[in-house]
Amino acid sequence: MSTSTYVVEGMTCGHCVSSVKEEVGQVEGVTSVEVELDGGLLTVGSDGPVEQAKISAAVEEAGYTLVSRS
Repeated sequence: MSTSTYVVEGMTCGHCVSSVKEEVGQVEGVTSVEVELDGGLLTVGSDGPVEQAKISAAVEEAGYTLVSRS
């Protein structure tokens, strides 16, 4: 199992968190998604490596921006 942590910009409420969790959770290989509104932390669990571009695209689909990997 692999875990990656990212920072998401633009989330302001619980609905934002839900949107990001839903979109990232649909990325192939992702097994878990945790999102913290404070600080914008996104933690992604997966069976193996998942391309950052796929995570970024999912975050953008939700309406936000992946600004960095922490």
